[in-house]
Amino acid sequence: MSTSKHLESFKTWLAEDLGTGDHTTLATVGADVPGSAVLLAKSAGVLAGVQAALDFFEFVDPSLERKVFMNDSDRIQAGDRVFQLSGSARSLLIGERVALNMMQRMSGIATLTDRYVQEIAGTKTILLDTRKTTPGFRWAEKEAVRIGGGSNHRFGLYDRILIKDNHIDHGGGVRSVIEATRQYLSANQLSLPVEIEVRTMEELNALIEYGRGCVHRVLLDNMSPEQVHEAVARINGLYESEVSGGIQLSNIRAYAMAGVDFISVGALTHQAVSLDLSLKTLIE
Repeated sequence: MSTSKHLESFKTWLAEDLGTGDHTTLATVGADVPGSAVLLAKSAGVLAGVQAALDFFEFVDPSLERKVFMNDSDRIQAGDRVFQLSGSARSLLIGERVALNMMQRMSGIATLTDRYVQEIAGTKTILLDTRKTTPGFRWAEKEAVRIGGGSNHRFGLYDRILIKDNHIDHGGGVRSVIEATRQYLSANQLSLPVEIEVRTMEELNALIEYGRGCVHRVLLDNMSPEQVHEAVARINGLYESEVSGGIQLSNIRAYAMAGVDFISVGALTHQAVSLDLSLKTLIE
C-alpha cells in the first residue's frame, strides 16, 4: 500500500471517480487480463506530477511495475515517454483519468511558472504563488509551482499573519492592526511571520513608524513599478518587500527591477492551461 503523505487526497479523488465501481471496465476486461501503458507528452512544457502519479498508481494497485524515463521539472517535447506501467489492465484503466488530470494540471502550472521565472532571471526577486488554488488540490498546485522554479507563499490562513486591506479597514487603520497583532501573538504565545499590505505611501509611512519588532514583510498592492521603486527606497531594508496585483508576463520584469524581494502572482495557479498528456495502452 502507498505510504504517500497524500494518501487521503488519493482516496478522495479515486472515490469521486470510481463511485460504486468502474462498471465499464468490470464488464469488459477480465480480472486476470495483463496490461501495459505508457505516459506520453503531446505538447512541450515543464513536467510535473510524475512522482505524485506514480504514488497514486501505487495506491490503486501496489503490484503494478514501473519504468520511469523522465522526472519532475524535466522539459518535455511532444512524443516524449514519461513512464510505463505494467500489470493488471483493470488497475491501469481505473487509475488512468485521475492520474492524467493531476499531471496535466500540475504540468500546466509548472510550465507557466517557468515562463514567469525566466522573465525575472538575473534579478534578486523570488516568484511566489498565492492561495488562489483549487479546493482540495492546493498541495498539488503549490508543488507544481515549486517544480516550475517558483516558491510557495503561505499554504493557508494558519501559517502566516497576512494583514490585507479589509483587515486594515475593519481594524481601524495600520497602526491599530499592528498593535492588535502584537497583543494577539503575545497572548496566544505564537511565533508567526507577519506581513501587512499597504496601498498608499501614507500607509507605508505608518507601517515604517509602528511596525518594527512585529512586521516582517510589506506587501505593496497594485502599485506601479515607479511607485514600487520609491516604496523600496523608503523601506530601506527594514522589512522584506513583496509586490502583488496586476502582475503579468509583460510587466513582471519591471517590478523585479524596482528592487523588491518577492512578487506574488495568482495567475500561476488560476490562469494556467493544462498540458496535453496521454496514457497510451500498449498491445503486446
